[in-house]
Amino acid sequence: MRVLIAEDEPYLADAIRDGLRLEAIASDVVHDGDSALENLTVNTYDVVLLDRDLPGTSGDEVARWMIAANWPCRILMLTAADRLEEKIAGFELGADDYLTKPFAMRELVVRLRALARRPLEGAPPVMEFASLTLDPFRREVYRDSRYVGLTRKQFAVLEVLMAARGGVVSAETLLERAWDENADPFTNAVRITISSLRKRLGDPWLIHTVPGAGYQVGAPAADCDGASGPDLR
Repeated sequence: MRVLIAEDEPYLADAIRDGLRLEAIASDVVHDGDSALENLTVNTYDVVLLDRDLPGTSGDEVARWMIAANWPCRILMLTAADRLEEKIAGFELGADDYLTKPFAMRELVVRLRALARRPLEGAPPVMEFASLTLDPFRREVYRDSRYVGLTRKQFAVLEVLMAARGGVVSAETLLERAWDENADPFTNAVRITISSLRKRLGDPWLIHTVPGAGYQVGAPAADCDGASGPDLR
């Protein structure tokens, strides 16, 4: 899950980003509407946490642009105005949800998860594939009904892989979806996280390397690595 935080108060934006990081949610921060539009056209997000009162291009204008372009991303409006008329106006602009300041971090996380569990393509809220069950709300993973404890980053990577349902996911996509825009594109973080995730999930391996393409969950294809053994990649 990846979130764009468009909030003009730096302290609040940084606090939200840090809180989401603890929930294994990658996020990028911008402080004005023009930067929000730029990030939307460059990166892929599941949800935009959008302050209505952004400087420059307002949050309302950003929302209008997203709706007019049929942008594949949910909108959670964020504002200090708690009047019913303001909330109605936000929904009429195309917002999927609305949250007023001040708010509890836990409520924000739950609302973001609720939006992400209803993605535009309609993926199920609890993912089940290749003997694995992943619950994004409870942040729990099971293999053949056995609980598997994962770190936040391992969970985020597995969530992206399982959403592909056996499709090959490139290292670049994993870096984009499970980290943030500050991640070094030449880092070994993806390979290291995949290696540790395999060990946590146990034998036989459920995550396979497709040489020159990326990684996939499930039965390996003929040109993938073996089901178990030392990780040499």
